[in-house]
Amino acid sequence: MKQKIICILVLAVIIILPVFLLSDFRLSILSKFVVFAIVAISVNLLWGYTGVLSLGHGVYFALGGYAMAMYMKLQAQPLPDFMEWSGIETLPWFWKPFQSLPFALAMTVILPVTLALLVGVPLFKSGTKGVYFTIISQAITLIVSILFVGQQGFTGGSNGITGFKGVFGYPIGDPTLIKILYGLAVAVVIAIYFVSKFMLRTHGGVIIQAIRDRETRLRFLGYRTDSFKILTLATSAAMCGVAGALFVPIVGIISPSLMSILMSTEFVIWVAIGGRGTLLGPIIGALVINYAKTSFSESLPEYWWYFYGFLFIAATLIVPKGIVGTLKEKEWFQNRFNKLKTEHE
Repeated sequence: MKQKIICILVLAVIIILPVFLLSDFRLSILSKFVVFAIVAISVNLLWGYTGVLSLGHGVYFALGGYAMAMYMKLQAQPLPDFMEWSGIETLPWFWKPFQSLPFALAMTVILPVTLALLVGVPLFKSGTKGVYFTIISQAITLIVSILFVGQQGFTGGSNGITGFKGVFGYPIGDPTLIKILYGLAVAVVIAIYFVSKFMLRTHGGVIIQAIRDRETRLRFLGYRTDSFKILTLATSAAMCGVAGALFVPIVGIISPSLMSILMSTEFVIWVAIGGRGTLLGPIIGALVINYAKTSFSESLPEYWWYFYGFLFIAATLIVPKGIVGTLKEKEWFQNRFNKLKTEHE
């Protein structure tokens, strides 16, 4: 009990210190990393625990972001500037409900979940799995991103949506807003961590892990594994949408580039390096990799992509089970060794 209290206090100090030690710019960057940690948790829930690799989570992330961006844009301009440039004189009917914050917040979850169901139901019901699902998720990502780029008058095209004035009554860039968004991002990642932990301890959580390990045997026992995979995909998409909604006020832009296959691949890399199938692994992976990425891009702007690739290869060779997975494995062997030593004595 005392150790748990000490851990909570240490964690609280680690979370609070950046508010006082970092500049507003650095704190905003850290907030973005925390948001990416939410995405990593969502990818890990589907890939790490259910065994379904998706390279299309960038779409769910971006849809949540667009929903929030539409609300923020309408608070800045009754008719977005990119619509005026495209010759649109009145606000489209599907934009009007986004003048309401509750509606926009609801859409940050509903839109990604709806797409996830449209993708998951026909694919999983038809028995699609493995690399075939991964390839189709890439194709869907490409289709949606092309659609958003092509609809310049409604989505802002390749430039996306930007030019926000503020949110929650504070202007963009205000020091108070930066601190609020950091606190909100941390609160959400902690909440999603514990929600995921609770889910994995339920009967359904045991089932999805069994799907990853022995799906055929589970089907033989009478379980409808496709339904569990659909539900997990929808839950994962909802988490991604929430992350996208937080990303927009922190960064100040949303664009189709966030839907790219490259972005979705990065999500998977964070999980792989942090530790697939662990709760803390994705969080650590997202924070460490994005910190390294930012550091390399600032100090070596021409070569940072090479360092980024080398970092991934090195981590894969040195810690194939991820940072947390490797540490857990060493801890297990150490405990086993100590037990055998005690029995021998």
